[in-house]
Amino acid sequence: MDSHSLRLFLSLADNLHFGRTSREQHVSPSALSRSIKQLEDEVGAALFVRDNRSVRLTREGQQFREYASEVINGWQAIRQTFMQDQLNLHGELSLYCSVTASYSFLYDILSSFRQDYPRIEMKLHTGDPAKAVERVQQGLEDLAIGALPDSLPAGVKFQSITRSDLRFIGPQAPQLLNEEQLRHPTAENWKDVPMILSEEGLARTRTDRWLKSHNIKPRIYAQVSGNEAIVSMVSLGFGIGVVPQIVLDNSPLTARIRIYDIQPPLTAYDIGLFALEKRLKDPLIAAFWNRQR
Repeated sequence: MDSHSLRLFLSLADNLHFGRTSREQHVSPSALSRSIKQLEDEVGAALFVRDNRSVRLTREGQQFREYASEVINGWQAIRQTFMQDQLNLHGELSLYCSVTASYSFLYDILSSFRQDYPRIEMKLHTGDPAKAVERVQQGLEDLAIGALPDSLPAGVKFQSITRSDLRFIGPQAPQLLNEEQLRHPTAENWKDVPMILSEEGLARTRTDRWLKSHNIKPRIYAQVSGNEAIVSMVSLGFGIGVVPQIVLDNSPLTARIRIYDIQPPLTAYDIGLFALEKRLKDPLIAAFWNRQR
């Protein structure tokens, strides 16, 4: 029994006409009939007496009308209270994320949040996603978006937003990995492969783990901060790198990149929102956090 069904019932109780009610409520006559029948089944009594010429409320229908009116009025009152609470929330929130996150899915998140909480100002800072947890821990940001680490620090909460595969990438030209190197990566056939790796973070950890599992000591051409820098250097032919698929999906350099199907693949990223657990009681932070559920 939901508010929509109750509204249909109340409209029919006022009109006592199925055709007029279906037009006013923008539902088909059959859908209206099904909704009323479901209500009658749930309450265990007929609410209307209907024949070919008229519709009228039963005694139970009159009693149910009073109940339905109270429920709808109460729902409207509490909804109005909640909406007023949202309008009353005001202040400033700081959010940290990568450049990729800022133009991939953050726009939709902030657009809907701003509609619900127009008086909360968002201060957006972008940078290396590997620093997301650290910036929240240090109190530099209220919230941050990044990849879930293998071990989440105590006192930090995480809420998933999306997942993204980790990809080995290389330039379209020159071809830096041959079929043998792809099928059977070994210390010998990878020793001269130039690699461009993150300075730190989850991608670096998982890449190092993969290299170690194949006894490969990488020939590191460069260590950089930020996935966008890796894509840029790889596209220029300086080496191969590892970045999340979400970075490639939003990169203007995708046409200059090839993705290597290396098996087994690296463990995918779980990308989401970080906040200090103790700060989730802050009304502004809680409003943003709960909005994403």
